[in-house]
Amino acid sequence: MRIVVVGAGLGGVSAAVGLHRAGHEVTLYERGAELREAGTAIVIMPNGVQALDALGLGDYVRGQAMPAVSGGLRDWRGRPLLVTDTAQAQQTFGPTVVVGRARLHQALRAPLPAELVCTATPVQRLEPDPTGVTVISDGRPTTSADAVIVADGIGSRLRGRLFPGHPGLRQAGRLDLRGMLPNPPGLDVTDLLAGILIDRRTGSMFGLFPVGESDLYWFTDSALRGTPPGADEARRQLLSLMADWHPAVPALIEATPPSDIYVDPIACLAEPLPSFAIGRIALLGDAAHAMTPDLGQGASQAFEDAAAVTRHLGDAEPADVVQRLLRYDAERRPRANRLMRASSRQSRLTSQTGATAWLRDALLRAIPRRLATRQLAAIWHV
Repeated sequence: MRIVVVGAGLGGVSAAVGLHRAGHEVTLYERGAELREAGTAIVIMPNGVQALDALGLGDYVRGQAMPAVSGGLRDWRGRPLLVTDTAQAQQTFGPTVVVGRARLHQALRAPLPAELVCTATPVQRLEPDPTGVTVISDGRPTTSADAVIVADGIGSRLRGRLFPGHPGLRQAGRLDLRGMLPNPPGLDVTDLLAGILIDRRTGSMFGLFPVGESDLYWFTDSALRGTPPGADEARRQLLSLMADWHPAVPALIEATPPSDIYVDPIACLAEPLPSFAIGRIALLGDAAHAMTPDLGQGASQAFEDAAAVTRHLGDAEPADVVQRLLRYDAERRPRANRLMRASSRQSRLTSQTGATAWLRDALLRAIPRRLATRQLAAIWHV
């Protein structure tokens, strides 16, 4: 069966590999001039690792498992608010992995033969008919397929064409900064690893995760007012905002060169899509369920999508595609949309300020570790 995957991000590459290994004739279209993944690091939750296992792609990430640390929420000075037993949760559901994006992308795409990839090929639209889908690139038909998987990211052009009445993306009014660097000598961050620091005064957030044996990945979430600044200005603003936080926070930001800092305004879908499948076309990853990063589930949900679409189309014939993609939609949409809504709720919770945030912190401190760990595990459970 001929299958086209549009978009060579982490989810699209994973789906292309899975469908290729299932014996289908796969073509992967990427608008960029080369296959690559920019950015710092990525956190893959246990459910995402399980999905990669199902695709036969889990070996690399399992070799990068995060050490057993106590995660959870802390205040801006590093004092515990909600502590989870990450080690216990991982014993039940498997490892959490933190890995560099570029290396992960390289490992995931390695099994895909180079001749199946068409770079510098933006897909403008899809023209379905009862027997297939014509893929239009540069204003002319490029190929026809029995099925098309749309994985062209948060700014998906094809999503808008498939759902012209959908409102598209919503800006969250928040700014995300991300950086990765070697652990600075003499800086002890043990207590902060796999944790999130939140500030009830400003509604800002700082997260820190280990990458391998010697690197650290950090990210922030703060209010965005006006036009997003460049990396240099954003770094200066953040250092001013977090000057009186736990000493490790400004030290890590200051030790990261502006050229290694990525700045993104946070956006998500304004409302869930009514379906992840239309006829012979299915959506995957951020194209289907772009969510805020607050639960760290964006990539893991894309991997779950890739595993599910591979499973449903694995032994399919062309005549089966429409029905199989309806099953994919029935499996994936409820869970992904539930997590999309939960991520937005988490964003509102951690960005509270004033008296509401003071009450939030008091309630978080009262939650037993066992209950907090159980809630964390519920998110990981597939």
